[in-house]
Amino acid sequence: MKKVLTIVAVIAMTLSFSSCKKSYDCECTDLGGATTTRTEKGKNATDACNDSEDTIIGIPIEDCVPA
Repeated sequence: MKKVLTIVAVIAMTLSFSSCKKSYDCECTDLGGATTTRTEKGKNATDACNDSEDTIIGIPIEDCVPA
């Protein structure tokens, strides 16, 4: 019984360190046309890039798309 509990504890600890979010490269273009590349984390590439867009008072000042 102790071996089973130990194995379950090790598996639980391993899963707690894993993350559901992956890293994605995003290509961002600002209002002036300058392009930069960022690495962002998210559940998918589109969400990660949308979350990385800079805004001023809720107005986006750049557009980021998956690279």
